Amino acid sequence: MTRVDLTVRGGGIFGLACAFTALRRGAKVRLIEATRIGAGSSGGLVGALAPHVPENWNPKKQFQRDSLLMAEAFWADVARIGGVDPGYLRSGRLQPLPDAPAVTLARARIHEAATLWQGRATWSVLPASGAAWEPHSPTGLLIHDTLSARLSPRAAGAALTAAIRALGGDVVIGNAPDDGAVLWATGYQGLQDLNVAFNKTVGAGVKGQSLSLRLPDLNPAPLPQLFADALHIVPHADGSIAIGSTSENTWDAPDSVDAACDSLFERACTILPILATAQIIDRWAGIRPRAKTRAPMLGPWPGRPGHFIANGGFKIGFGMAPKVAEVMVDLILTGQDNAIPAGFRIEANL
Repeated sequence: MTRVDLTVRGGGIFGLACAFTALRRGAKVRLIEATRIGAGSSGGLVGALAPHVPENWNPKKQFQRDSLLMAEAFWADVARIGGVDPGYLRSGRLQPLPDAPAVTLARARIHEAATLWQGRATWSVLPASGAAWEPHSPTGLLIHDTLSARLSPRAAGAALTAAIRALGGDVVIGNAPDDGAVLWATGYQGLQDLNVAFNKTVGAGVKGQSLSLRLPDLNPAPLPQLFADALHIVPHADGSIAIGSTSENTWDAPDSVDAACDSLFERACTILPILATAQIIDRWAGIRPRAKTRAPMLGPWPGRPGHFIANGGFKIGFGMAPKVAEVMVDLILTGQDNAIPAGFRIEANL
């Protein structure tokens, strides 16, 4: 590559999605990842792309809705261009309703979802069918939404890397010079660096742990994901079932699994008893980057012309990635930033 318009630092979901989108717009792109693709929280197991509840509407929820609605076409293009399946499916999600007030609230949200989700996804309250792949519900009722989706984080990283290379992008593992504009999408370590650069706390890390199961005689690939007891149970295209995740503000070792991970299996079996015979095939632990505002940090790096930041994906990075890539590439290549919500801007965290 003789000329680079954009250097992307970071091989997590934000960096990869931005590099892919910039290449599709005709830019020459080099992505530099110090260790390996998905070395941070983007290398996890869960891959639940789930919306916020359709009420108390705000720019963050609208941005997320737009990104989730973009996701199917985005990931189809990634798979087509790079030839690697990211495991995306708009699978929907089931949630149990614990009591009468929860039922009343859930039913009140049906109309709001129809309006706020623009008729492109539904939120409904259904009677439990007694199927083995349903969480126990004390009321006998379940929320079913059709906006939730899933993908395999690691497969998605591999798919984006293949698509970037297919479009002529340069992917460097290690180090290389910065050329052109520079986008910093460096996750938890990047947030720590920003804390030093701005001499104040703009973000922190939250440890997450998750695990992956395989259940004999069950093909989970076409099944909906489940959400109960603050736990995601996500069936994946490769036949695995991801369970996660924890949220820990203190830890002894950032990338080591411990008893908190083991407890996920016990909780999952309580929610879905058929998992009791499942085999644990993988465990993961890592630090998710959370900005002070709990929204992604997007925009120019204050005081560093030509440098930009995309960080703070926390738990919703994969779901936000298509829209984050769109607005960041608009900003970097054309200077347009009107689609970045005020609460997402770097200044909101300073």
